[in-house]
Amino acid sequence: MSKESKTLEKDAKTKAAAKQPWTAQRVGDLILNNALIIIMVIAVIYIAIVNENFLKPASIINILAQTCAYLPVALGVGGCIVLTGTDLSAGRIVGLTACISASLLQAVDAASKMWPNLTPPPVILVLILAMIIGGAIGAFNGFFVAKFKLHPFIVTLATQLIIYTLLLLYVKAGENNGMAISGLDKSYSGFITGSILKIGGTPIPNYVWIAVICTIVMWFIWNKTTFGKNMFALGANEEAARVSGVNVFATNIMVFALAGAMYAVTGFIEGARVASNTANTGLNYESDAIAACVIGVVSFVGGIGKIRGIVIGVLMLRLIFVGLNMIGINQDLFYIIKGGIILFACALDMRKYLVKK
Repeated sequence: MSKESKTLEKDAKTKAAAKQPWTAQRVGDLILNNALIIIMVIAVIYIAIVNENFLKPASIINILAQTCAYLPVALGVGGCIVLTGTDLSAGRIVGLTACISASLLQAVDAASKMWPNLTPPPVILVLILAMIIGGAIGAFNGFFVAKFKLHPFIVTLATQLIIYTLLLLYVKAGENNGMAISGLDKSYSGFITGSILKIGGTPIPNYVWIAVICTIVMWFIWNKTTFGKNMFALGANEEAARVSGVNVFATNIMVFALAGAMYAVTGFIEGARVASNTANTGLNYESDAIAACVIGVVSFVGGIGKIRGIVIGVLMLRLIFVGLNMIGINQDLFYIIKGGIILFACALDMRKYLVKK
């Protein structure tokens, strides 16, 4: 079917849906299908009423900055979910690449410098190295998923344990002796947390632009490349994709490798943003990413998802968590909220799938 035929068919379905009467059941289904977004919007309105500082320019820029810090890892996880999988190793890859980046870019005169004789290399070179490491780990995951037909849950569960061990060993290497990796070179901290633009006197950190670039690149890959089309075809129906000539083995590896590279971008950002990196850096980032993706309607059914949905999902999640923190909610409860969001969103997603069947 040509692209024009698909567009005409979609327009016809949209017009047919618009002509349907607004029955109580249709209204109920619309509310239920969008219940999570509705609840979050109500929560945001409530927080804004309780704390008037919530929607002030400085607070909004802080929320946007936090959104951009978490965005690359969510973009990576989104591709894995499109393939009906997930990636539990995301947070550990973030932690490993953050610690490696920070250790290579410590200032010459930093206390407890991990590699005393190392002069900080160019920042871009370290970013590329981090992405290569993340991409290699992702390709490792993809290989086991594609070659041995193992579920990504099992593969990435095993991988995150392996990576965590490597991370524990790495932070004890050199002269660091397990201490937090800090004392970063100004070239690194300035590149990430510095600012070239201010809004209302509040600086916008440079890593916001890195996240914007990642988003544009991922949108292009998902929507304008053969690889992106193959990814969605594989997620929707593996057998049909194989019959259509899609290289299932290569596509799986490439999706996970690309995801790993995105995790590394977040790791590189967090290395400077956190500025004091330990083996716990990146902990539970995968749960935030998965929650953001399911909020953004990236379906575990497979073959469904949009970059803008992921961006909205990450933004909504940051809005809620920053807002809850501002009104004094115990942060220990955030894990319950995250778990509830994932469970509720997935249940709604499966409900829509079952109704279609």
